[in-house]
Amino acid sequence: MGILRLEGEVERPTELAFEDLAGLPGQVHDLSELVPGREGRAVKLASLLDRAGLRGVATHATLASSDGAFAASVPLDGLADAVIVYRDGDGALPERRGGPFRFLIPEGGACASAEIDQCANVKFLATIRLTVGRAEDTRPTNPTEHASLHSHEED
Repeated sequence: MGILRLEGEVERPTELAFEDLAGLPGQVHDLSELVPGREGRAVKLASLLDRAGLRGVATHATLASSDGAFAASVPLDGLADAVIVYRDGDGALPERRGGPFRFLIPEGGACASAEIDQCANVKFLATIRLTVGRAEDTRPTNPTEHASLHSHEED
């Protein structure tokens, strides 16, 4: 099982495991109600931010993958509906589906269409860093990079 870290502009830097996420308020028991065709269980990002004590100065969330190869820095004010997917059936979200934790913005726009887009739906999520201003963002910046990124996606 993995650990999801919240750090940066929070009162209490926090590490959460599968059981911790399952015990938080703001559960989304059927992900397909938010995103048709998606399966699993999630918890609202707001619940994690409440637990860690988001500082009022934070403006962005940087979402980083466990391998350090991918990060997206997005404005917090556009993440009201964002969730962390962590469960598939009775167990943890498997790695083949982007687990153990996967960040999902239900209404994200098409890639490269805005700061909050589908490319900010981070698989293998390991860290959520709250910052003042935009931080590290490795999302593709041209059509060829986007095509390469999405050719590796399964779900």
